[in-house]
Amino acid sequence: MSLDEGVAGRSSGADGNRLQVLDQTAVVQYEWCGAWVVGARGSYDASSVKPLAEALDTAAEKYPRVVLDASGVTFADSALLNLLILTHQATDLRVAAPTRQLRRLLELTGVDTVLKTRETVEEAATC
Repeated sequence: MSLDEGVAGRSSGADGNRLQVLDQTAVVQYEWCGAWVVGARGSYDASSVKPLAEALDTAAEKYPRVVLDASGVTFADSALLNLLILTHQATDLRVAAPTRQLRRLLELTGVDTVLKTRETVEEAATC
């Protein structure tokens, strides 16, 4: 399932998929190939990162492999960067399809050498 499909048509259901929309951000969660995928859409800074942090924290507690679908991230600052590092320390975090802005942030800070980034959710969920 793509992030767009999740945002457009998913809500909490019997299959365990969840959607949370707050202002300009959205968090979609689902299982894919044994990994828990957390899809993020919108702008993430100190004032908006909390729902995503809660989703990643919960996922890290329950799943050995967590994928962040970052294809919908329109802005990220140190708040998201810190969250990614903390989640990486707690579980096998993979960042799928980071946007150009997020990829640049990871490169500038050197975090791209620590995090596993992949081009697609499918690539990130396997291995």
